[in-house]
Amino acid sequence: MSTAAATPARAGQVLADLLPASRVRDAALVLGGAALTGLAAQISVPVPGSPVPVTGQTFAALLVGTSLGAGRGFLALALYALAGIAGVPWFAGASSGVAPSFGYILGMILATTVVGALARRGADRSVLRMAGTMLVGEAIIYAIGVPYLALATGMSATAAIAAGLTPFLIGDAVKAALAMGALPTAWKFANKR
Repeated sequence: MSTAAATPARAGQVLADLLPASRVRDAALVLGGAALTGLAAQISVPVPGSPVPVTGQTFAALLVGTSLGAGRGFLALALYALAGIAGVPWFAGASSGVAPSFGYILGMILATTVVGALARRGADRSVLRMAGTMLVGEAIIYAIGVPYLALATGMSATAAIAAGLTPFLIGDAVKAALAMGALPTAWKFANKR
């Protein structure tokens, strides 16, 4: 049994590492990360003129990555994507399968892995570093999601940016601000235990 939960956080840890280590813990965290992302995807607001809605999905995916680390974060989002492809209705709007917005889910898998690796290097411990981490994660999601949207719909690059990036920037700034407060606060609380 690990004593990580009883000692102050050390460098190289993510929040999930503060729980007693076991395979059962890791499996539960991966399943929980996938479920949290699926639940957050149900917070879905249509965007006029875009096949991509505003959801809580990206916020959850980036929190999963920073909280679980790269490996468990990748597995959680891969499980989320594979289960959704297989028919679990937990993509935005209780949908499943591959849609024009599926590129964003692929981007979330990579982004979760990257922000998890950054968190392991301490990027989730301060507001400023967390802001940078969220920006990197969001940029990765868009770098995959917007071109996929263009290819899947036949939109031009300009139209895909207008429909799949521009309308989401303000919402992403709000999500980043929430994460910037949540994770550093969680670390402060964990270090006081």
